[in-house]
Amino acid sequence: MKNQLIIMLKEPRAGRVKTRLGKDIGMVPAAWWFRHQSRRLLRELEDPRWTITLAISPDKAAFGKRIWPAELPRIPQGQGDLGQRMRRQFVNAPRGPVCIIGADVPDISKTHVQTAFKTLASHDWVFGPAADGGYWLIGAKRISALAPRVFQNVRWSTRHALADTIKTLPDARIALIDTLRDVDTLSDLKKFNRQFNIPKGHDAS
Repeated sequence: MKNQLIIMLKEPRAGRVKTRLGKDIGMVPAAWWFRHQSRRLLRELEDPRWTITLAISPDKAAFGKRIWPAELPRIPQGQGDLGQRMRRQFVNAPRGPVCIIGADVPDISKTHVQTAFKTLASHDWVFGPAADGGYWLIGAKRISALAPRVFQNVRWSTRHALADTIKTLPDARIALIDTLRDVDTLSDLKKFNRQFNIPKGHDAS
């Protein structure tokens, strides 16, 4: 059973992705940043130790060949909140350990992903905490069926997201790996030494 890495992505269209960042720098530059960050991340994480699948939103964007690498499998995320969409990925993925990440965390590396999969050898669930109280990675061993309560009543996009999710897994063996920072605002972006050279621009709408 091969490790499965699912990367959840939004179509990099102005006004539909990174809207909080867009309020700081403009919707067009924010979408540009996400497009290039996603491409860089996909190149960074290619590895024979796991299979990468792209879970795309909105669903119809999963089939945009000009946006996503043709060699990577693409599936629609489906409807619902983040918990419902992640649950769908865990349930439908091929057998074996699964880790899910987003694409807006510049510091994710192969080492982080491999650490997560290794951790699942001795734990049921693994989380990569985010600095804002959420999480940049969630992984499951998936020996048994996903309990109905998992992801219920989680306050998504708040500082409570990680703690709320862990509360839905009361009997599970849970491990935490490195805390990383995602990019939601210009302040977040400035915390990285990497220079993205975002072009000047404004929301076209």
